[in-house]
Amino acid sequence: MRKIIIILAVLALAVFPAFAGRNANSLTIAGSTTVLPIAQSCAEAYMNANPDADISVRGGGSSVGIANIIAGTVDIGDASRHAKTKEIVQAKSNGVNLYENIVANDAIAIIVNSSNPVNALTLAQITSIYNGSITNWKDLGGPSMPIVVISRDVSSGTYEVFSTIVMGGNASTDSALMLASNNAVATTVKDTPGAIGYVGIGYLSSDVKGVSVDGVTASKKTVLNKTYPIARTLHMYTNGRPRGMAKNFIDFVLSPEGQRLVEENGFIGLQ
Repeated sequence: MRKIIIILAVLALAVFPAFAGRNANSLTIAGSTTVLPIAQSCAEAYMNANPDADISVRGGGSSVGIANIIAGTVDIGDASRHAKTKEIVQAKSNGVNLYENIVANDAIAIIVNSSNPVNALTLAQITSIYNGSITNWKDLGGPSMPIVVISRDVSSGTYEVFSTIVMGGNASTDSALMLASNNAVATTVKDTPGAIGYVGIGYLSSDVKGVSVDGVTASKKTVLNKTYPIARTLHMYTNGRPRGMAKNFIDFVLSPEGQRLVEENGFIGLQ
């Protein structure tokens, strides 16, 4: 009997390695680098209010967050896009119900180097830049200077949303520099006079210049009134409706205090 119990314990650890050793006061979160600062700020505030809580937060991209939920290796998978059909199908085949918890709104801001005199672009012009049809700022009212196209990598939810809204599902030019995070895009645009990139609105700063799109500037007002054309919702995915500490944490993110932290990080609350 003792041997049987030991064997069953070993099998349980083999089947559920990610959850071995977890307790009711621990939470693991991974995924979108856009949602990352929201998750980090809310985790810190939640742990300050609940000293027994232990929350681990990391990035990796939206695809990573959703894949980790499907694999059962995290409690919450952050994503800056909706789950794809193939991910939903894969989840169901794994016995996982991808449940989308919307926690904030966001705008994908188009940014250029601060020295660039161009302040406004149309959606059509941005498409032409990213498909390689326009390659010099002089064709857009700027100086004679090659355009350096900066994009997110394909595992990014920001890339997916940008590709859908701006590129019609088509890939960016082969010359685009594909980067792994919003911070990397913002830093590269800051350091490269001819660069153009796109980031979640929470990553806008005085280091770069946001340009208007079709005459509309990315802001809370223009996202909520749906006039800014490159907007989206931000998500925390769970396996089914959140339960236990995952529910408590997401409830906190949706609370007035959590939504205040969303806004403090430069993103847009749900109301």
